[in-house]
Amino acid sequence: MKDVAYLDRLDQAETLLKPQRLTILRELAVPRTCTEVAARLDQSSQRIYYHVKRLEAAGLVRLVAERKVRGLTEGLYQATARKYWVSPAIVSEIQGAARSGDDHNLAQLLDLSEQVQRDIATLDPDAARLPSIGISGDVRVRPEQREEFMLALRESLQELFTRFGGAEGDAFKLAVACYPASAGAS
Repeated sequence: MKDVAYLDRLDQAETLLKPQRLTILRELAVPRTCTEVAARLDQSSQRIYYHVKRLEAAGLVRLVAERKVRGLTEGLYQATARKYWVSPAIVSEIQGAARSGDDHNLAQLLDLSEQVQRDIATLDPDAARLPSIGISGDVRVRPEQREEFMLALRESLQELFTRFGGAEGDAFKLAVACYPASAGAS
């Protein structure tokens, strides 16, 4: 089972985003038969089987084993991932993309977030240890210092890009987002 599955097809999102199927996916965190899931959810095996087959067709569940029970073959199913990310690109853009070069555009941050999700989803989850880091923090900047803060942040990052921007060595991506901590921020 993968840690994260990145869903970038509409049919996958439609299949996933049904409450009954989310409940079934949670039950399939460990391999179970449709009969076992049905008993746990107090529903009919046929109803569970229908939903499991939809989840399997979308690649959200897989058949991990089969066993004979009273002359019938029964499948053991398991969720393909512990978490699912639904790509914002599925919704598509209603208006054009963020304006190129506009560092103060919140739409650009959403595009950046989507790119980070897409990039992470393509990394090999079986790699022994992926060299990565995630840092998050809160900064307080008075309104009259906003421009100075943004400039200092840009200069700090530019120094890193210059210092480590050579053609040799392992390639890494760096994404930085700076946005108001709450909707009420002025």
